[in-house]
Amino acid sequence: MQLYSFFNSSTSYRVRIALALKGLAVDYHGVNIRIGEHRADDYVQGINPSASVPALVDGDFRLGQSLAIIDYLDQLQPAPRLIPQEPQARARVLELSHAIACDMHPVNNLRVLKYLQDVLGASAAQKSAWYAHWIAEGFAAVERLLEQHGHGPWCFGEAPTLADVCLVPQVANALRMGCELSAYRRVMAVYVHADAHPAFIAAQPTRQTDFQA
Repeated sequence: MQLYSFFNSSTSYRVRIALALKGLAVDYHGVNIRIGEHRADDYVQGINPSASVPALVDGDFRLGQSLAIIDYLDQLQPAPRLIPQEPQARARVLELSHAIACDMHPVNNLRVLKYLQDVLGASAAQKSAWYAHWIAEGFAAVERLLEQHGHGPWCFGEAPTLADVCLVPQVANALRMGCELSAYRRVMAVYVHADAHPAFIAAQPTRQTDFQA
């Protein structure tokens, strides 16, 4: 398998964590979204029609979108399972995962921030305020979900799930952007716990071959 990834992309980070947890090896291809490599014709036509990262290539099968990729990996390598099979456990994991992947990430990804700055003329301060606002909105919701339904050292129990795979990159990006996260006690407890796990360490942006300081 081949993974097309950008070291600082939180969606790519999710897939790297899932691969590491499952012990699946891939050939890594860095795609620099800062300079538009994800929009190059050969990438869009041959790898990912969505013009985004990550993308997984498994023989003749090509797949984009991190949650779809992780679900595919769960089918290929069920242990450890990241999306539970039991209906209510599955629903809880997807509820929290989607709160991050569908509510938080889309409004704060690179292309949205660039549009705010380059097209709408937002200042650096306004762009930072936008980012911090949606981080606060999102993590307040995630914290409430964890307080009501979370348990164990991970989001939901004694082993990581898709919820943790989504949470860790979002926290890492928020910290990188200077957001204050101390109010989200349960969120940060999960993040600190995950930060010591070998699979989460291996997936960190600084450990990727395309890392740029």
